[in-house]
Amino acid sequence: MTDQQIAQTLTIIKRGAAELLIEDELIKKLKKGTPLRVKAGFDPTAPDLHLGHTVLINKLRQLQDLGHHILFLIGDFTAMIGDPTGKNVTRKPLDAEAVKQNAKSYTDQVFKILDPTKTEVVFNGAWMNQLTAVDMIRLAAQSTVARMLERDDFTKRYHNQQAIAIHEFLYPLLQGHDSVVLKADLELGGTDQKFNLLMGRELQKDAGQEPQCVLMMPILEGLDGVQKMSKSLGNYIGISDAPDEMFGKVMSISDDLMWRYYELLSFESLESIAAMKAEVLAGANPRNIKVKLAQELVARFHGMQAATDVLINFEARFKNKELPTDLEPFIVASEMTVAQALKAAGIVASSSEVVRAAKQGGLKRNGEKLDNPNQVIPVGEDAVYQIGKRNFARLVRQ
Repeated sequence: MTDQQIAQTLTIIKRGAAELLIEDELIKKLKKGTPLRVKAGFDPTAPDLHLGHTVLINKLRQLQDLGHHILFLIGDFTAMIGDPTGKNVTRKPLDAEAVKQNAKSYTDQVFKILDPTKTEVVFNGAWMNQLTAVDMIRLAAQSTVARMLERDDFTKRYHNQQAIAIHEFLYPLLQGHDSVVLKADLELGGTDQKFNLLMGRELQKDAGQEPQCVLMMPILEGLDGVQKMSKSLGNYIGISDAPDEMFGKVMSISDDLMWRYYELLSFESLESIAAMKAEVLAGANPRNIKVKLAQELVARFHGMQAATDVLINFEARFKNKELPTDLEPFIVASEMTVAQALKAAGIVASSSEVVRAAKQGGLKRNGEKLDNPNQVIPVGEDAVYQIGKRNFARLVRQ
């Protein structure tokens, strides 16, 4: 590769990245002109992915498009140990059947981003299950307790007198051993994985291999723009979310967060994103640019037709103030109030949310504001109720 090609490649690799270690070593690898063996590991601890998980997968796709060899590692063995990263308690291990089901779900989802014909899917159980007790002892001998306690989460737990199980010390070593087996040139991970990623370098050196470089990607903020995207926090956009829901969630983010999502989730070029920013600074409506992002993400996970349809629905519902016509009726029990019925219909977590929405003018019936959330749904009712911009329910009382 020429110096110019290497510079262009590094620009793509470093786009949105938090840290690259060690850049000079990576340049030497690139100068060889052979495809890098790029590793990223995922423990199938849950069946569904959200857009926060795809930050790494998007980077893999960018590297794949540059011609590098992608090793999508599914940690079927390590998932049964449980990654202690960021945990203040010992993580519960998964059983083999749950791991198998989750792994199948992962591959179904990630191939909406990665090219399956150019991706090597590997399971670390293929070699980990072959390790003998002697092999495990030799692996454990390659680090020390003092070294393990350099990890921030282990240190905090140790000083807080919280239990650290011995097997948790093995996790970074096993992740590093994966790099040795796969002869990885570059490993990707989140910023919270730095200790584990560097362990791979150390074990490769001990094995006489050229150590891998490390590319760390930031943790994506959720819809609130503050805390990391998480299902438990409810601030996530799921890959399996329905097209309308995915589109609506993207449209709900702040204008500032939109640019963060463009950088980490979009495949628009940096030049194109810079041009859009200039348009906004010149007075263009950021809403139109957010629509473009929402359509791109819907198209990626649901196809172009869904992206077209969802925009038509969105414009009709929010621009032209039309109500959705495809809602399944929710049959209201006798003497239910509006607040109780909307909670029962599942569009809010509690009746108090309906009360708050009404006070703020966000509760509507057939498009008209409704001030009293405690009124009883009348007999013969068949109306569309709305909370905020995106939550609708058709309530029917017979």
